[in-house]
Amino acid sequence: MNNELIPFDITEYLDSEEAIAEYLSQVLEVGDNEEFLRAIGHIAKAKGMAQIANDTGLGRESLYKAFRPNAKPRFDTVMKVINALKLQLHTQPRSA
Repeated sequence: MNNELIPFDITEYLDSEEAIAEYLSQVLEVGDNEEFLRAIGHIAKAKGMAQIANDTGLGRESLYKAFRPNAKPRFDTVMKVINALKLQLHTQPRSA
């Protein structure tokens, strides 16, 4: 019996605005900063990092570095990418 694992790439499943919104909503619900940054990177990769680089005015390689594990991208970089992805973040008060 072959027990080889098949590599999983989340970007293959981020193929619609609804899938992207649901993925990011779930990540935000958990509240893990590192996972949020990884999610933004996954979404940017799914949309095309070259296009995101063009839309933000940032270098493609710089974007890959900014969203790799343990990176600490600047807030303005994160917001430029979120805007280029045409995403909106909303807040609401937590229920008690």
